[in-house]
Amino acid sequence: MNSALIWVALLQAAAFFRIEPVRPVAELRAQAQGLKPPAEAGQFLETDLAELTALDSTVHLDIRYASNRNFLATPIYTQARAFLQRPAAEGLVRAHRRLNQAGYGILVHDGYRPWWVTWVFWEATPAAQHDFVADPAKGSRHNRGCAADITLYDLKTGAAVEMPSLYDEMSERAYPDYPGGTAEQRRLRGLLRDAMEKEGFQVYEYEWWHFDYKDWRRYRVANVNFEAIPRQAR
Repeated sequence: MNSALIWVALLQAAAFFRIEPVRPVAELRAQAQGLKPPAEAGQFLETDLAELTALDSTVHLDIRYASNRNFLATPIYTQARAFLQRPAAEGLVRAHRRLNQAGYGILVHDGYRPWWVTWVFWEATPAAQHDFVADPAKGSRHNRGCAADITLYDLKTGAAVEMPSLYDEMSERAYPDYPGGTAEQRRLRGLLRDAMEKEGFQVYEYEWWHFDYKDWRRYRVANVNFEAIPRQAR
Protein backbone atom coordinates (compact mmCIF):
# COMPACT_ATOMS: atom_id res chain seq x y z
CA MET A 1 0.00 0.00 0.00
CA ASN A 2 1.47 3.40 -0.94
CA SER A 3 1.87 6.21 1.59
CA ALA A 4 -1.18 8.14 0.39
CA LEU A 5 -3.43 5.10 0.86
CA ILE A 6 -1.93 4.40 4.28
CA TRP A 7 -2.70 8.00 5.28
CA VAL A 8 -6.32 7.68 4.15
CA ALA A 9 -6.69 4.36 5.98
CA LEU A 10 -5.36 5.87 9.19
CA LEU A 11 -7.81 8.76 8.96
CA GLN A 12 -10.73 6.45 8.29
CA ALA A 13 -9.84 4.35 11.33
CA ALA A 14 -9.52 7.32 13.68
CA ALA A 15 -12.06 7.71 16.48
CA PHE A 16 -14.42 10.67 16.62
CA PHE A 17 -16.64 12.31 19.22
CA ARG A 18 -20.39 12.52 18.72
CA ILE A 19 -23.52 13.76 20.49
CA GLU A 20 -27.22 12.96 20.19
CA PRO A 21 -28.68 15.98 18.34
CA VAL A 22 -31.49 17.82 20.09
CA ARG A 23 -33.35 17.95 16.77
CA PRO A 24 -32.88 15.87 13.60
CA VAL A 25 -30.07 17.32 11.50
CA ALA A 26 -32.00 16.91 8.22
CA GLU A 27 -34.84 18.97 9.66
CA LEU A 28 -32.43 21.67 10.82
CA ARG A 29 -30.65 21.80 7.45
CA ALA A 30 -33.95 22.35 5.64
CA GLN A 31 -34.97 25.12 8.02
CA ALA A 32 -31.54 26.81 7.84
CA GLN A 33 -31.79 27.36 4.09
CA GLY A 34 -34.48 30.00 4.64
CA LEU A 35 -32.55 31.95 7.27
CA LYS A 36 -30.14 34.87 6.97
CA PRO A 37 -27.18 35.91 9.14
CA PRO A 38 -27.68 38.75 11.65
CA ALA A 39 -27.34 42.24 10.19
CA GLU A 40 -24.01 43.94 10.96
CA ALA A 41 -23.25 47.65 10.95
CA GLY A 42 -19.85 49.14 10.26
CA GLN A 43 -17.02 48.98 7.76
CA PHE A 44 -15.52 45.58 6.93
CA LEU A 45 -12.66 44.36 4.79
CA GLU A 46 -13.62 42.71 1.53
CA THR A 47 -13.95 38.94 1.79
CA ASP A 48 -11.14 37.12 -0.02
CA LEU A 49 -11.32 33.43 0.82
CA ALA A 50 -8.14 31.58 -0.13
CA GLU A 51 -8.18 27.80 -0.55
CA LEU A 52 -5.50 26.42 1.77
CA THR A 53 -4.38 23.56 -0.45
CA ALA A 54 -3.96 26.00 -3.35
CA LEU A 55 -1.46 27.97 -1.26
CA ASP A 56 0.44 24.83 -0.18
CA SER A 57 -0.52 21.32 -1.30
CA THR A 58 1.35 19.78 1.66
CA VAL A 59 -1.26 21.17 4.07
CA HIS A 60 -3.40 18.08 4.61
CA LEU A 61 -7.19 18.03 4.89
CA ASP A 62 -9.49 15.85 6.98
CA ILE A 63 -12.72 17.83 6.63
CA ARG A 64 -14.86 16.05 9.18
CA TYR A 65 -18.07 17.90 8.32
CA ALA A 66 -17.93 16.51 4.79
CA SER A 67 -18.19 12.99 6.25
CA ASN A 68 -20.08 11.26 9.03
CA ARG A 69 -17.01 11.34 11.28
CA ASN A 70 -18.10 14.42 13.21
CA PHE A 71 -20.01 15.23 16.38
CA LEU A 72 -23.38 15.05 14.56
CA ALA A 73 -22.42 11.78 12.80
CA THR A 74 -23.75 13.00 9.45
CA PRO A 75 -22.27 14.97 6.52
CA ILE A 76 -22.91 18.72 6.63
CA TYR A 77 -20.71 19.94 3.76
CA THR A 78 -20.96 18.50 0.27
CA GLN A 79 -17.32 19.33 -0.54
CA ALA A 80 -14.17 18.56 1.46
CA ARG A 81 -12.47 21.96 1.08
CA ALA A 82 -10.92 24.50 3.46
CA PHE A 83 -10.68 28.29 3.14
CA LEU A 84 -9.56 31.26 5.21
CA GLN A 85 -9.38 34.98 4.55
CA ARG A 86 -6.15 35.40 2.58
CA PRO A 87 -4.01 36.99 5.34
CA ALA A 88 -5.09 34.26 7.78
CA ALA A 89 -4.51 31.55 5.16
CA GLU A 90 -1.02 32.84 4.47
CA GLY A 91 -0.30 32.90 8.21
CA LEU A 92 -1.44 29.30 8.59
CA VAL A 93 0.83 28.23 5.72
CA ARG A 94 3.77 29.98 7.38
CA ALA A 95 3.01 28.11 10.62
CA HIS A 96 2.82 24.86 8.64
CA ARG A 97 6.26 25.46 7.14
CA ARG A 98 7.66 26.38 10.55
CA LEU A 99 6.34 23.08 11.91
CA ASN A 100 7.93 21.20 9.00
CA GLN A 101 11.29 21.99 10.58
CA ALA A 102 10.22 19.93 13.62
CA GLY A 103 8.94 17.04 11.49
CA TYR A 104 5.24 17.92 11.46
CA GLY A 105 2.67 19.54 9.22
CA ILE A 106 -0.81 21.00 9.70
CA LEU A 107 -3.88 18.84 9.20
CA VAL A 108 -7.04 20.92 8.72
CA HIS A 109 -10.45 19.82 9.99
CA ASP A 110 -12.29 23.05 9.17
CA GLY A 111 -11.79 26.68 8.19
CA TYR A 112 -14.38 29.10 6.80
CA ARG A 113 -17.88 27.87 7.65
CA PRO A 114 -21.11 29.22 6.13
CA TRP A 115 -23.32 30.89 8.74
CA TRP A 116 -26.20 28.47 8.25
CA VAL A 117 -23.95 25.61 9.43
CA THR A 118 -23.29 27.48 12.68
CA TRP A 119 -27.05 27.80 13.15
CA VAL A 120 -27.49 24.04 12.65
CA PHE A 121 -24.69 23.26 15.14
CA TRP A 122 -26.23 25.53 17.78
CA GLU A 123 -29.74 24.16 17.38
CA ALA A 124 -28.54 20.54 17.36
CA THR A 125 -26.34 20.81 20.46
CA PRO A 126 -27.71 20.50 24.03
CA ALA A 127 -27.65 23.81 25.90
CA ALA A 128 -25.24 22.42 28.49
CA GLN A 129 -22.60 22.06 25.75
CA HIS A 130 -23.08 25.43 24.06
CA ASP A 131 -19.58 26.53 25.12
CA PHE A 132 -18.30 24.30 22.32
CA VAL A 133 -20.41 25.81 19.51
CA ALA A 134 -20.83 29.44 18.40
CA ASP A 135 -24.01 31.43 18.94
CA PRO A 136 -25.45 32.16 15.45
CA ALA A 137 -26.98 35.40 16.78
CA LYS A 138 -23.43 36.74 17.00
CA GLY A 139 -21.89 34.77 14.16
CA SER A 140 -18.83 32.57 14.39
CA ARG A 141 -15.23 33.50 13.68
CA HIS A 142 -15.41 30.55 11.30
CA ASN A 143 -18.19 32.42 9.50
CA ARG A 144 -15.81 35.36 9.09
CA GLY A 145 -13.16 33.13 7.52
CA CYS A 146 -10.76 33.75 10.40
CA ALA A 147 -10.89 30.53 12.43
CA ALA A 148 -9.15 27.24 11.72
CA ASP A 149 -9.70 23.85 13.37
CA ILE A 150 -6.39 22.02 13.02
CA THR A 151 -4.03 19.42 14.39
CA LEU A 152 -0.61 18.05 13.44
CA TYR A 153 0.40 15.19 11.18
CA ASP A 154 3.75 13.40 11.15
CA LEU A 155 5.71 14.17 7.98
CA LYS A 156 7.25 10.68 7.93
CA THR A 157 4.05 8.66 8.23
CA GLY A 158 1.34 11.11 7.21
CA ALA A 159 -0.62 10.07 10.30
CA ALA A 160 -2.37 12.54 12.58
CA VAL A 161 -0.70 12.79 15.99
CA GLU A 162 -2.46 11.96 19.24
CA MET A 163 -3.59 14.96 21.28
CA PRO A 164 -5.08 15.06 24.81
CA SER A 165 -8.62 14.85 23.39
CA LEU A 166 -10.44 13.96 20.21
CA TYR A 167 -11.37 16.72 17.77
CA ASP A 168 -14.70 18.36 18.72
CA GLU A 169 -14.73 16.51 22.04
CA MET A 170 -17.04 18.44 24.34
CA SER A 171 -15.19 17.88 27.60
CA GLU A 172 -12.50 19.49 29.76
CA ARG A 173 -9.94 17.32 27.96
CA ALA A 174 -10.38 19.69 24.99
CA TYR A 175 -9.22 22.75 26.96
CA PRO A 176 -5.85 24.07 25.72
CA ASP A 177 -4.52 24.10 29.29
CA TYR A 178 -5.89 20.68 30.30
CA PRO A 179 -3.15 19.11 32.45
CA GLY A 180 -3.99 15.49 31.63
CA GLY A 181 -3.03 13.26 28.75
CA THR A 182 0.54 12.14 28.16
CA ALA A 183 3.60 14.36 28.23
CA GLU A 184 4.03 13.79 24.49
CA GLN A 185 0.43 14.78 23.76
CA ARG A 186 0.86 17.99 25.74
CA ARG A 187 4.17 18.69 23.97
CA LEU A 188 2.56 18.38 20.56
CA ARG A 189 -0.40 20.53 21.61
CA GLY A 190 2.06 23.20 22.77
CA LEU A 191 4.12 22.91 19.58
CA LEU A 192 1.05 23.59 17.46
CA ARG A 193 -0.06 26.48 19.64
CA ASP A 194 3.36 28.11 19.61
CA ALA A 195 3.63 27.95 15.81
CA MET A 196 0.16 29.44 15.33
CA GLU A 197 0.64 32.20 17.90
CA LYS A 198 3.81 33.29 16.12
CA GLU A 199 1.67 33.92 13.02
CA GLY A 200 -1.05 36.02 14.64
CA PHE A 201 -3.50 33.37 15.84
CA GLN A 202 -4.93 32.81 19.32
CA VAL A 203 -6.20 29.51 20.67
CA TYR A 204 -9.86 29.33 21.79
CA GLU A 205 -10.20 28.87 25.56
CA TYR A 206 -12.27 25.67 25.29
CA GLU A 207 -10.64 23.93 22.28
CA TRP A 208 -6.95 23.22 21.71
CA TRP A 209 -7.60 22.74 17.95
CA HIS A 210 -9.42 26.06 17.32
CA PHE A 211 -7.33 29.09 16.37
CA ASP A 212 -8.67 32.59 15.66
CA TYR A 213 -6.81 35.03 13.44
CA LYS A 214 -6.04 38.41 15.03
CA ASP A 215 -8.09 40.46 12.52
CA TRP A 216 -11.31 38.43 12.70
CA ARG A 217 -13.34 41.48 13.77
CA ARG A 218 -12.54 43.21 10.47
CA TYR A 219 -14.48 40.69 8.36
CA ARG A 220 -18.21 40.28 7.93
CA VAL A 221 -20.14 37.10 8.70
CA ALA A 222 -20.54 35.20 5.42
CA ASN A 223 -23.04 32.59 4.29
CA VAL A 224 -21.58 31.47 0.94
CA ASN A 225 -21.58 27.72 0.27
CA PHE A 226 -18.39 26.00 -0.87
CA GLU A 227 -19.99 25.16 -4.21
CA ALA A 228 -20.15 28.88 -5.04
CA ILE A 229 -16.40 29.39 -4.44
CA PRO A 230 -14.38 28.72 -7.61
CA ARG A 231 -11.61 26.14 -7.45
CA GLN A 232 -8.28 27.87 -6.97
CA ALA A 233 -5.10 26.75 -8.72
CA ARG A 234 -1.77 26.94 -7.00
